[in-house]
Amino acid sequence: MDEETKLFPKVPDYHKPGKPLVPNGFGVFYVIASTVYLFLLHYFYNDSSPNLARSAIALAGCVLFGGFLGLLDDWIDLRWRYKAFLPLFAFLPLAVLREGTPRMATYFFGKIDFSTIYFNGFPIGEVLFYFCIIPVIVTVVTNTVNQLGGLNGLETVCPSIVMVGLMITSSNYSVLLIVPLATYLTLAFFNVRGKIFVGNTGSFAAGITIASYAILANTEQTLLISILPYIFNSSLILLNVFLFRKRATLTLDGDKLRSNHRRSLATLLAYYHPFTEKQLVVLISGLVTFSTGMAVLVWWLT
Repeated sequence: MDEETKLFPKVPDYHKPGKPLVPNGFGVFYVIASTVYLFLLHYFYNDSSPNLARSAIALAGCVLFGGFLGLLDDWIDLRWRYKAFLPLFAFLPLAVLREGTPRMATYFFGKIDFSTIYFNGFPIGEVLFYFCIIPVIVTVVTNTVNQLGGLNGLETVCPSIVMVGLMITSSNYSVLLIVPLATYLTLAFFNVRGKIFVGNTGSFAAGITIASYAILANTEQTLLISILPYIFNSSLILLNVFLFRKRATLTLDGDKLRSNHRRSLATLLAYYHPFTEKQLVVLISGLVTFSTGMAVLVWWLT
């Protein structure tokens, strides 16, 4: 690990006493391992299960897009107004390969089959699904995953929990996430201990993996319930940024993290009670575990 850390730029860990420098950008290992694995799946399943093989190559393309866009952000530190739109490009592998089922179950409108919507003989429903619905899902999910970070473990543990939930509710596609999940859990082991950061390379790639996999496996409802803590966190952040021009910050007081405002999920919790970094990560991870468990329960009951 010591030799590898020399290859990665170091950034301060602001939530540790003394702000030690930690190597950043280890998410690149997730991107490499995941894409190599998915390409191999495409090769080995191409004859026996062509649909799964196509899904593997589509997911690999999405992960590569996510990793590159995250790496770009790590390099030039984009402003949020630009960063928020980067994941839009990651929908292309899904749309071009026409992967994903254009039939979605929604809570308010029941099941919508976009493939049956035509206008003067033109399949406007499928165009809407592949070039409007999918980009929105990918962009929103990736940004919410990226925004719930900043503490050692949040960017790796929480997405891993969501991946497990998605795998449980889509056994026919779960093979696609075996190596991505194993790789991210390995990175989580070092990330939780404050040895590495996955950077935007990792968080973008993980967010796009989750969104793309849910689309491929047609488990968008499971995804929505699982990421409710993410959505709540992003809603708090965006409301404060747009309405009050204020950003969320945590203050280190000894070994405790405190906050005098409620502008994110982490600061909301630290506002009412000071926590150590590990305690805060465990608490937020517990919320994601609960929401993911509820998603699995809803899937099992329906």
